[in-house]
Amino acid sequence: MNTNGNIYTIIYTTLIVVVVAGILAAAASFLKPSQQANIKAETISQMLQAAQFDTQGMNNVQKLDKYAEEIESAFIIDAEGNKLRDLGVTRDAIELEDGLKAQNYAIAGKDGYTVGLPVYVLKGGVTLIPCYGAGLWGPVWGYIAIEPDGTTIKGAYFDHESETAGLGARIKDDPAFRAQLVGKKIAWEEVPLFEIVKGGAPEGRENAIDAITGATMTSKGLDAAISTWLAAYKPYFINLNKEEE
Repeated sequence: MNTNGNIYTIIYTTLIVVVVAGILAAAASFLKPSQQANIKAETISQMLQAAQFDTQGMNNVQKLDKYAEEIESAFIIDAEGNKLRDLGVTRDAIELEDGLKAQNYAIAGKDGYTVGLPVYVLKGGVTLIPCYGAGLWGPVWGYIAIEPDGTTIKGAYFDHESETAGLGARIKDDPAFRAQLVGKKIAWEEVPLFEIVKGGAPEGRENAIDAITGATMTSKGLDAAISTWLAAYKPYFINLNKEEE
């Protein structure tokens, strides 16, 4: 065959593409379990940090062990706050609901999506719930830990995909921002339930915190995410608080 001809070039190029694609597919398949394990451990780390546990220096195994040690129960609820099914909590069968984007669509009432919200209850009664929404450049999400009274916030952890370093990225990088939520209240019977206020929350306002200066859109996006998801969980917590009375 003429190695300088077009046919040879096409065949050679096709073979190279097929071989490289096969290698990449095999590598992706081989690495997938490890990637999934890392994602699970990172999610658990975020949840534990929201509940005020220090995960710094922990490896993946230690994070899973800590979660299994602290979790009491986990389950999925519907839009009315009723339990649909349990999630695994034992060390070798930990289940997490990580389809937050899909649930965000479900909460918004988008066709083809069904509400199935995760609830994680730690020993001692602290409840962890997620939130998800749109920041300035991409999605923002996080976990909020709520005290056994069903109203007081114990802590929170937020993350993002591509917010601006030093500005919007502070929802993750600045502990002082997250610390504002500690001890705040969720006003289940009011509107808004909770708010991130540009220019600063009014003094004495128990269900509001200060927005990040210079990161208006990220603050608005996180505020919308928290408000939307708290509203979705409202039936569950209203019923829970009634049971406690």
